[in-house]
Amino acid sequence: MRPPLRLAVVQPRCVAYDVAANAEVHAAMIRVAGARLVVFPELSLTGYELDAQAVAPDDRRLAPIVEACAETGAVALVGAPVQGDAGARHIGMLEVTGSDARVVYRKMYLGGDEPAHFVPGAEPTLLEVDGWRLGLSICRDTGIPEHAARTAALGIDAYVAGVLESAADTAIPGERARRVARAHRVWVAIASFAGSTGGGYHEAAGGSGIWSPAGDAVSRAGPEPGEMAMAMLTSSDAERR
Repeated sequence: MRPPLRLAVVQPRCVAYDVAANAEVHAAMIRVAGARLVVFPELSLTGYELDAQAVAPDDRRLAPIVEACAETGAVALVGAPVQGDAGARHIGMLEVTGSDARVVYRKMYLGGDEPAHFVPGAEPTLLEVDGWRLGLSICRDTGIPEHAARTAALGIDAYVAGVLESAADTAIPGERARRVARAHRVWVAIASFAGSTGGGYHEAAGGSGIWSPAGDAVSRAGPEPGEMAMAMLTSSDAERR
């Protein structure tokens, strides 16, 4: 049986466009969480600024996050605009470890004004951490049943997402998390943006959380920046009933 996975979903305070400042905040939250896997919201490194420059995996501004992961043994999943083939830009997820960073996922289902700035990702993605098979997702992806089904078909143990919702739509991430968990009998972890950001999100929902394969919320954060939710994921049969 796999060892339990200590997971945190966090809500960093974000300064629009300022990757260096936001990376320092990310690093601080990784240290406070002390978790093996730390998940950040959609576009957490830049804010929801659709014209923000892409962040390369070897960008020196990511160094504080790499250092924090090296100190704590964490794997961090960080939101940022990223470069694709032939100059395409994507809403992406970076995996940051104690040695480097790499793009691990590109948002597949764009919404609102996003198609004018970004290209959708092509396929679902699986990431393994300590034997745990994690399906990756960004915001609107979580509301598309086909996305969850295709990702679950990869043989996942957990569905992990970074999202942004307005305070008026606070209930949406939890509703989607419960649906995915119960439909596919997997853990669901959602890091939800808190505070204010671009795109008209003057007040984001926060409320990051972790749900069991039965669809029960086992840990929830409040609405404010700086909050986090944590849980120990286990693979016992009892957790899956």
